[in-house]
Amino acid sequence: MTPQENRRQVLYWRMLGRIFEADEQPALESASVAIVDDIPLPPALLDPGVTVDNLVQRHPELAAEFEGLMAPEDDGAGGLEVRRAALVSKLLINVFNTGSGNVSATQLANWQADAGWFEKALGLDPGELRGRPNAGGLAGVLGGIEGDLVKRMHLREVLANPALAKQLTPSMSLIEQLLRDKNNLSGVALANAKALIRRFVDEVAAVLRTQVQQTSVGEIDRSVPPKRVFRNLDIERTIWKNLTNWSPEDERLYVDRLFYKHTAKRTTPARLIVVVDQSGSMVNAMVNCTILASIFAGLPKVDVHLVAYDTRALDLTPWVHDPFEVLLRTQLGGGTDGTVAMALAQPKVADPRNTVVVWISDFYESQSQVLFDSMQAMHRSGVKFIPVGSVSSGGQQSVNPWFRQRFKDMGAPVLSGHIKKLVAELKSFLA
Repeated sequence: MTPQENRRQVLYWRMLGRIFEADEQPALESASVAIVDDIPLPPALLDPGVTVDNLVQRHPELAAEFEGLMAPEDDGAGGLEVRRAALVSKLLINVFNTGSGNVSATQLANWQADAGWFEKALGLDPGELRGRPNAGGLAGVLGGIEGDLVKRMHLREVLANPALAKQLTPSMSLIEQLLRDKNNLSGVALANAKALIRRFVDEVAAVLRTQVQQTSVGEIDRSVPPKRVFRNLDIERTIWKNLTNWSPEDERLYVDRLFYKHTAKRTTPARLIVVVDQSGSMVNAMVNCTILASIFAGLPKVDVHLVAYDTRALDLTPWVHDPFEVLLRTQLGGGTDGTVAMALAQPKVADPRNTVVVWISDFYESQSQVLFDSMQAMHRSGVKFIPVGSVSSGGQQSVNPWFRQRFKDMGAPVLSGHIKKLVAELKSFLA
């Protein structure tokens, strides 16, 4: 083993000891200090209490090294590999060694910032992995750590202090806790909670809106005369149709007739009914789908209805244009009974051939056969029925196998939980 490999091994053994052992290993610590000093790197790199943000503020030249750090090309230089090991160790210790006990708002904010640097080191945008906590693997681990930190924080006390509340960075884990605890909040704490939810909703809506973009509804209706305005002027056709009026002497084209483009579209109002399971395991779906429903509700000629349910059903259609208000009216948790949601959704189907029903759930039901029979009848009537296992950035889903097979046999297989696929399905229906 070369000296450089020995150095790298010392740094990684120290990292593993820091993450998995409570007690500090003096020999590894002193050896690591010597290695870092010799590379050279700042001693603060070895201090778990120093965030990556603070480190980069003191030593701006390190920022470029952290970005893409964990997905580099092998440069074959032993010295640089030791330096890389030191930087990687810093990231992993700060992200995965979260200790135990109570967590402050500052600690949560610092961890989120360090996790952002970790994601940048992997070549991703900050928040990209944590944005898909149901995706399993590394994304699931980060989501789990963040969720644990949120649970260990005295959230009500933090929210009651405006200075501490400002330090909170909205995340899915934090929003879930706020939604679960909102009925126990009041005054300043409730106002701060609402501000965090609103901020998170706006951030997610901005992402989803770019995915939806502009949805075209219907085809050009040539039976409707074009509006005779300049923006509709068909210049190429006008020139072509008036070529016989060309005057060689004057070198001018005399136009005696203008032609305009048809822009009117043949549209039929489409009805979109979104039914969301709001039991505890479906918080991602609840957040994403309420925002998505509000975006489609803003499109012309789209009539959107929203129903949420657990053992009771709630018609949220009056607030569908404002996902923030929808989320404040939901109550996460409890059991699951889709038949109560079906009782609300079924009467909303006025024109089956012009209706799509998106049903988001894990479909673990106490009334499985009764609910499926209703869904199958709805599908056979002409409704476009789209069952979705979950709606998250990661696209992972857990669906009752009994329902999964029956949906497949019915000709409406469960859609992958990736929200981009649901957007594509809805745009296809509305086009």
